[in-house]
Amino acid sequence: MIMKKFVPCIYLYNGHAVRNLSDKSVVETDPLRLVRLYNENNADELIVFDMSEGEGDAAHDAALETIKEICALAEVDVIGAGNIRRMEDVKKLLYAGCKRAVLDYEKESNVEATEEISLKFGKEKLLASYNDPAVLSEHRELLDQYISGLLLMNPHQVRESAELTKLPFYVQINNIALNKLMEIFSCDNVCGATGNAVNDNYKEILSLKSLCRENGIQVETFEAAYQWEDFKKNSDGHVPVVVQDYRTLEVLMVAYMNEEAYQQTIRTGKMTYYSRSRQTLWLKGETSGHYQYVKSLTADCDMDTILAKVSQVGAACHTGSRSCFFNEITKKDYGEADNPLLVFREVLDVIRDRKVHPREGSYTNYLFDKGLDKILKKLGEEATEIVIAAKNPGAGEVKYEISDFLYHMMVLMVEKDITWEEITAELADR
Repeated sequence: MIMKKFVPCIYLYNGHAVRNLSDKSVVETDPLRLVRLYNENNADELIVFDMSEGEGDAAHDAALETIKEICALAEVDVIGAGNIRRMEDVKKLLYAGCKRAVLDYEKESNVEATEEISLKFGKEKLLASYNDPAVLSEHRELLDQYISGLLLMNPHQVRESAELTKLPFYVQINNIALNKLMEIFSCDNVCGATGNAVNDNYKEILSLKSLCRENGIQVETFEAAYQWEDFKKNSDGHVPVVVQDYRTLEVLMVAYMNEEAYQQTIRTGKMTYYSRSRQTLWLKGETSGHYQYVKSLTADCDMDTILAKVSQVGAACHTGSRSCFFNEITKKDYGEADNPLLVFREVLDVIRDRKVHPREGSYTNYLFDKGLDKILKKLGEEATEIVIAAKNPGAGEVKYEISDFLYHMMVLMVEKDITWEEITAELADR
């Protein structure tokens, strides 16, 4: 059986979140605030509808910028929908950070473009939305071959849809009783609920998941391979936890768990510790907003320490420092060339600083002053130099030219406000 998901939906119109596709009354002026609330309350995914169709290119571009911010902030996968007319619109959503895009099968142009878009980006990147299950019969072959899932906009058509397709599908639900939700989830290929029924009850997602499990419905959740009894505790009955940033592997802090903290962390997906000084449970970020979202928990060989890889919001340390480890005791000079990410980040930081704080005689500032065309000209020249150097024997010249190219590429990254995290995330998705 497919794990069921609770998927809030943001209906984006003129920079605000509105009630739904047919009701444009504003429910939140800052959509990013909703993203934080959904992060904190255990949403499994997030769907964002761009409702700028018919509002002009400027409104569409503004919506895409907001979607990009939403994707950067969301701790879950974002699905982009609305205002898709051609392949370029899907590309823009995926480039903004959406994991998948939804083709509206009420539009013939979306149906016609399905094969081309799927071959370009992969069927796993595409969903199709529909109101009438007759769509499933009419386009069965196309959907099975080029689409990975569906979004049913009419919750009263669940049974009909389940009989016509084996594809997993989300159901948009607005006002519906809990017993009806359980009935919908009982369909094997329903993979999630979205719409106002989830939006209005986002604080109850954990409780709703518990209710689902009580009714024998499997839901998206953390499952622990080890029970608390499997760990070796210290003399106080606690287990130390080493916490790392899951992207950079930077060590952020060390804390302790008791059994309740361990169980809460598994249940909520947010790091929860036992405060030895206050002798009470401690949800990291509860007062500061600096939550730690679990990406993985791993026990060491002796089962007496836990390594937690997390997505850290803000600072991990109570001092405001990103990491608690900043009091240098001693240090021997060493190079960091064996850590490419650190080198790339440091060079990018220097280039970014040059743009903010120009220095006389700086070649980097010369490029910024000359503008984008000059940066692109140099980038093209350096790419050509790599090709020429590669035709010569030996690798030394190629390494030199690649370094020049990477520097100019990073100047372009700063000019276009692109981070290494965005680049590495895009590469990881490919």
